[in-house]
Amino acid sequence: MPLVLNEPVERMEGPYRRRWWALLVLCLSLLVIVMANTALTVAAPDMTRDLGLSSADLQWVIDGYTVPYAALMLLLGAIGDKYSRRGALALGLVVFGGGAVFGYLADSATTVIAARAVMGVGAALIMPATLSLLAATFPRAERAKAIVLWTATAGLAIAAGPLVAGALLEHHGWSSTFLINVPVAAVALVAAFVLVPPSKAGHHGRIDYVGGLLSVVWIAALVYMIIEGPHFGWGTKAIAAAVVAGAGLLAFVLWELRHPRPVLDVRRFTDRRFAGSNLAVALFFLAVFGAFYYLTQHLQFVLGYDAFDTGLRMLPLAGAVFVGSALTGVLTPRVGMKLTVTAGMVGGTAALALLTQVDAGSSYGDLVAPLVVLGLAIGLALSPCTDAIMGAFPESELGVGGAVNDTSLELGGSLGIAILGSLLGTSYADHLTDATRGSGLPADALATAQDSVGAGYATAQAIGAQARNLAERAALVTDPQQAAQLKARSGQLTDGARQMADAVGSSFSEAVARTSLVGAVILGVGTVLVAVLLPGRGGKAEAVPQEEEPEPEAVPEEVTPTGR
Repeated sequence: MPLVLNEPVERMEGPYRRRWWALLVLCLSLLVIVMANTALTVAAPDMTRDLGLSSADLQWVIDGYTVPYAALMLLLGAIGDKYSRRGALALGLVVFGGGAVFGYLADSATTVIAARAVMGVGAALIMPATLSLLAATFPRAERAKAIVLWTATAGLAIAAGPLVAGALLEHHGWSSTFLINVPVAAVALVAAFVLVPPSKAGHHGRIDYVGGLLSVVWIAALVYMIIEGPHFGWGTKAIAAAVVAGAGLLAFVLWELRHPRPVLDVRRFTDRRFAGSNLAVALFFLAVFGAFYYLTQHLQFVLGYDAFDTGLRMLPLAGAVFVGSALTGVLTPRVGMKLTVTAGMVGGTAALALLTQVDAGSSYGDLVAPLVVLGLAIGLALSPCTDAIMGAFPESELGVGGAVNDTSLELGGSLGIAILGSLLGTSYADHLTDATRGSGLPADALATAQDSVGAGYATAQAIGAQARNLAERAALVTDPQQAAQLKARSGQLTDGARQMADAVGSSFSEAVARTSLVGAVILGVGTVLVAVLLPGRGGKAEAVPQEEEPEPEAVPEEVTPTGR
């Protein structure tokens, strides 16, 4: 057997014998690109301190990955379909690994953001390739089971990212969270050539590059608007991005409706099963990414866990995703996709509703039930939706199908962090103002504390440090009256630091509860919409389009010397 697998999966007489090993490679590739995002949540405080990042810098360190990732997937998925899906995966792993090395060496906000953007380009190649190769390698009867494992891997990565990053941060700097991606990407790259068969569309016309570029423009502008507006205000940049996104989307739809071979046939969204599945994925990850964003902060800052312990305490979520995914394989064939997905979304809504009970006295034990319910819900809802989305595309467009699924996921996640994150910040700042009213805290100190829960605790620590300095000075002063004044001022500052820390914790807990309520309402309304959209078990799903024969190339007429 050759070391490099060269026989295309399309030419194999039966199912590829080592397809489950191939799935392991695809899941490993998925794991590394999801972990790259979730690991950053626990590395961010150290990075902020070492590089002196502003809140705007930190936001773009996080989202510099998201913009190219979301914007490029559709076009790159189509290119992978035409030329080589395995080639797209391999190139993506190389680009992703290179960006990770760049991030490890970065020493400024600009270079970290640039490194994250490069990694986002690599992820945009990898993500749709994993799903298209999965769909091409597995026979239809086994595809749902393979997608269950793919989904469970995504759930594992959500919790594994903070866990791995936390373990690294105990003995290494934040840059190690970039470098850990390199050996994983290298292993996945080698294994892809050994275990994953090459695949591309049996026949594929010219790529609709105009439609692809229009998709890049409107998705990039939309994601930029989602990031810029809620976090930095609806100024000129955010409004301009909104206009570009709207105009770009309209131009994209009109072009795709007229093009004979569009990069994405937008008419698919008139099919209830397809539209409902994409809506469910987007809404679910709006809730999941939003909740993950504030739960990790609550664990680290309010409950005082370090990075590793935070990741460890997210493991119930990952375990529950595996259980929910396994239940999907049992329930969906028996009760149908509509009931399974709706049950998952109801579970997600219930998990957010449980988080509305969080207050200043809540412990980790109060978070376990919401984490488990949320994990079960992810497993129940995501696998059937992904299977339905991929099943709506013919063999020649599997990369585009994977890109559509993943774009819905990324847009939902971006919206979740933007909407729920913005609401969290506003609610926290308002509660902190109320909690510290009459405390005599200087206005500049309050403004700093309102920036984030981390800044709030840092402000409390700074006040405590001032109190200790005054106490030390009082011990050295020989004048009893001056020493008494210094001690009195030190005591006031000590009380102020304690009050500030208590106010920050209670304000953030209240903000978590209020934000969770809004998230529950959004997901609850979305659950009703999805339940209406998805056809029942007896409903007719749109048939997968049949492959068309390639159009014969035009034979040029014989040209005579006279030109006729």
